Amino acid sequence: MSGGSVIEYWTTNSAGAPLPASGALYLPSGPAPEGGWPIMAYDHGTSGLGAGCGGQAEPASHPYRGILDKEDELIKHMVDRGFAVVAPDYLGLGAFDTGPHPYLELRTEATATLDLLRAARTTHPELSRTWGVVGASQGGQAALGTGHLQRTYAPELDFRGTVAIDPESDVEKVLPITGPGFPVLPNTDGAMSFFVSILAGLRAARPDVNVDQYLTPLGKSVLDEVGAKCLDGIIGRVKGLGVGDILARPLAEEPIRTAYTDYLTVPTSGYDRPILLLVNITDVTVPSPLHAALAAQFAANGVDFRTVPGTGRHTQLNDRMWAALDAFLTKVG
Repeated sequence: MSGGSVIEYWTTNSAGAPLPASGALYLPSGPAPEGGWPIMAYDHGTSGLGAGCGGQAEPASHPYRGILDKEDELIKHMVDRGFAVVAPDYLGLGAFDTGPHPYLELRTEATATLDLLRAARTTHPELSRTWGVVGASQGGQAALGTGHLQRTYAPELDFRGTVAIDPESDVEKVLPITGPGFPVLPNTDGAMSFFVSILAGLRAARPDVNVDQYLTPLGKSVLDEVGAKCLDGIIGRVKGLGVGDILARPLAEEPIRTAYTDYLTVPTSGYDRPILLLVNITDVTVPSPLHAALAAQFAANGVDFRTVPGTGRHTQLNDRMWAALDAFLTKVG
């Protein structure tokens, strides 16, 4: 594939205000086919909350290189199959310091993806109208949000479907059990990094909710600090802490429960194109019962989806999953 080019563009925040964002465009080698290169949008996994943490626009200087290895493999695979790939950093994670990334806020993940897609097509006439979206972990959630929003946000484009790899979903159903009495659990630094990232993102996105009223003094300090950190720094900051160290009030209370439900929830109906779920039943990063719950909700609501299971680590693809991805790409292209 050719080297990636950086695209700087405008998107919007939670309140609809325009903000600058960045992402990358990767093109196959050689001339574009008649009608242009079909496009796959790639939504990346959890990388942190601060500027420069997205890793798409500036991968060589990314401070946490390890998370990009699987991203590179997927992007290269799609480019080698003849797709142009657009990869957003997401709001706040790229070249512009616009405050903490609103982590797992479905709408701004989706608009960051769709606005980048439009910007890329504006500056590169060799890109076609035909496109799909794929994402892993946080990116799986973002891809589902993108696939749902495109109906009304980008109806002029020819959308073909969504691939979600071990997506984060149904987190809003778990948060109500947390509160100040929640014990410190062993080996949960990774889960705690996601927990404080959700709260920090919600605090930035929804100042009307006053997230600080639910936090201990230590919790406020932690959220202040992690807002500018990448994932490894966030994990280091929460090492040894538990939910009860962060929360002064339970998250089952209103108005925060309604706020994070609106902020996080993956739609389980209203999709107009097929979805491919690639999920590991042995996933412990996004516990596999959450994947099962998402699939059950899709089935109950008549969503056109297919699930291909694996038994690997979080976002790891086995041969059957790769084959299903390739079959999906063939249909898109």
